Amino acid sequence: MSTTTNDVSNASVFEPVTFPHGPAMPNRLMLAPLTNQQSHADGTLSDEEHRWLTMRALGGFGLTMTCAASVQAVGVGFSGQLGIHDDAHIPGLTRLACDIKMAGSMAIVQLHHAGNRSPREITGTTPLCPSDDAETGARAMTNDEVHEMIGAFVSAARRARDAGFDGVELHGAHGYLLCQFLSAELNHRTDEFGGSLENRARPLFAIIEGVRRECGDDFHVGVRLSPERFGMRLDEIREVFLRLVSEGRIDMIDMSLWDCFKNANEEGWADQRLIDIFTALDRGDVRLAVAGKLYSAATVREALGAGADIAVIGRAGITNHDFPRGMRNDPNFEMRPRPVPAQTLRDEGLSEIFVDYMRNWKGFVGD
Repeated sequence: MSTTTNDVSNASVFEPVTFPHGPAMPNRLMLAPLTNQQSHADGTLSDEEHRWLTMRALGGFGLTMTCAASVQAVGVGFSGQLGIHDDAHIPGLTRLACDIKMAGSMAIVQLHHAGNRSPREITGTTPLCPSDDAETGARAMTNDEVHEMIGAFVSAARRARDAGFDGVELHGAHGYLLCQFLSAELNHRTDEFGGSLENRARPLFAIIEGVRRECGDDFHVGVRLSPERFGMRLDEIREVFLRLVSEGRIDMIDMSLWDCFKNANEEGWADQRLIDIFTALDRGDVRLAVAGKLYSAATVREALGAGADIAVIGRAGITNHDFPRGMRNDPNFEMRPRPVPAQTLRDEGLSEIFVDYMRNWKGFVGD
């Protein structure tokens, strides 16, 4: 199937993006929520995590998003994860929000529960899942636990608001708990949270309703979704997308595509690029962000030219804290070539723990 991409000027990437709720984004470049393992064991903000994120805000990102932040202690997904499940986390988060906003960037926390991917050695308990999962050893959540989890997401959003953040993103992608509920492969529940897509999506929409009720109309709410893999089906994710738009409570849908320009894997869709499948949908005033292999100014313009509103920068934001500034000054700007010397990454604001974590990405770190 042919695709149409409109030419997008480099200057237009640096025009503001408005949302139905909350402040405008000063440009169309967003820092991806990136796992880095450099917060304290209790989830409080470390100086290293503060430095890493504020450097990106100062580097010109219009929206600076934290790594996935845990909404419940039982839902922690990795060591050194930033936490937002306890009021003890608020002072560090307040400092972070203030400094990101002082740099002229929107400050957003990504809210996360790992579900069956919560390591027992970190949480000290059996991981939770919508249904019993033999592969991970996770047990099915009780109905009360599902309601508690929904409340925990809402409470975490309230902490983000109280800390001064402009908004939150709900992590409904990558096989974590909200994604597990959406998956008919994992979710075999027979209560109001299982069966039909409406029921499987109920936790996500209940959280959105609660966040909007508790945090008000001037608070940004986004949702991250996976269009495929992790038990996701394209037709179902399109249905969730359209419902998110029609209900009018959110501001941004962040589609994690892995590669913005790849064709869909699913039979019946394989002749279409994933990005085109979602830019073709009516989204009203909701903004569409896309992530996946945006490593250069040219690929950013291509994604925006395909109809996305916001380009989500991941790896290029790790290698170049000032990727937006580089792109503004040079329409041909590209991320640093890999492997990147470890010392260069340290100079880019990565702690030693973060550099070691990046060694898990084949060919990323050089010595």
